[in-house]
Amino acid sequence: MFAFIARQPVLDRDKNLFGYELLFRDGKNNCYPYADKDDALTQRIAKTYQTLCLEDISCNKKSFIHFQSTSLFNGLLSVLDHEIVIVELFADELETSDLLASCKQVKQLGYQISLVNYIFDPQTAECLSYVDLVKVNTQGQDQQQLTDTIQRLADFDVQLIAQNIHTPADFNTCKQLGFDFFQGYFFAKPEQGAKNELPTSKLTLVELIGASSTDTFDIEAINNIVEHDVGLTYILLRFINNPSINKRYKITSLRHALHYMGELELKKFIALLSLANLADEKSTELLHLSLVRAKFCDLVGTQRDKGSNPPTAFLVGLLSSLDALLDQNMLELVKQLPLVDEVKEALCGNENELFYYLVLVRAFESGNWLKVIRIAKMLELDQKTLHSFFNQAILWGNGLRKSISPHFPETKA
Repeated sequence: MFAFIARQPVLDRDKNLFGYELLFRDGKNNCYPYADKDDALTQRIAKTYQTLCLEDISCNKKSFIHFQSTSLFNGLLSVLDHEIVIVELFADELETSDLLASCKQVKQLGYQISLVNYIFDPQTAECLSYVDLVKVNTQGQDQQQLTDTIQRLADFDVQLIAQNIHTPADFNTCKQLGFDFFQGYFFAKPEQGAKNELPTSKLTLVELIGASSTDTFDIEAINNIVEHDVGLTYILLRFINNPSINKRYKITSLRHALHYMGELELKKFIALLSLANLADEKSTELLHLSLVRAKFCDLVGTQRDKGSNPPTAFLVGLLSSLDALLDQNMLELVKQLPLVDEVKEALCGNENELFYYLVLVRAFESGNWLKVIRIAKMLELDQKTLHSFFNQAILWGNGLRKSISPHFPETKA
């Protein structure tokens, strides 16, 4: 039921999720697929994408979707919820008169508009009265150029999104300049001044990660660690009793969980529990990114018949952003973690099979479809199956995210 799709997060000034830009593989320039002058095909496409459940793909947040002008006039917008979808119009794809007409039409349909690749010009300024957000490509621009852009747009009632924000320093700079939202994977990078040693408060969690990465399982040792921390016990039981994981039985203890779930699944959830606690001071989106990667890599590993005990594919996805969670250098960090060598090597960029699982999931995140094709061929995996895996991982991550953050904020207007 899922189309070939990727997504990129858009965060607010507090690094909370505002929405996702959706990238469609089977549409020109990642846009929503359309069929020019073919009403039957257009309706079929619309019906297909209506089953996508955009609320699931975007965690009930906003969905930024690129539409080309032809699709606007073919009625595709009529099947999408204007409360969720923000229509992206690329200013450099449209003539001045067409841009203004498109903005008016989209606004009349009740949608918010995000204008992309717009360069301020008095002749096109009229369209800004219909626009809600303007995306500014920060790549290759210095602070003065960005300041000039912000000043030109200050007289218009628009919010500004800084694109291509790759590092925490980029985020801090653009936040100080006055941008409202930020797109890029800056939140998945360590802050400057990374520490060399794990803080004492995190050592118990590291012990749990180590327990999940061995082929043996000492239930008594794990039980002793968890039982002495009321917070860990509570979160572990909430994780395991999440409806997306367990719909039938109420789990009341670690031993009960072991009996119900089995050793392998419990190892995964102990690792999840540990990571959730390590991420207590970070953006929820960073943890969600790790969850999606973990499930995707686990599905790929299963498809490849990769050994599952310990759950190496799952762990390499889950821990792929550990450097950002702990603000440490990954090379130094893995020296302190009791992980199997294969996972350590993949996390440090050594080209083993697990490393290519990470390359693959990152290609999905960025909508780099050529790289998806190349790595799929290398791993001898069907691309349609991989797209299905990625969407399964998104939905799985959404379910766990609600357990991690019960007060996850609703979509902003």
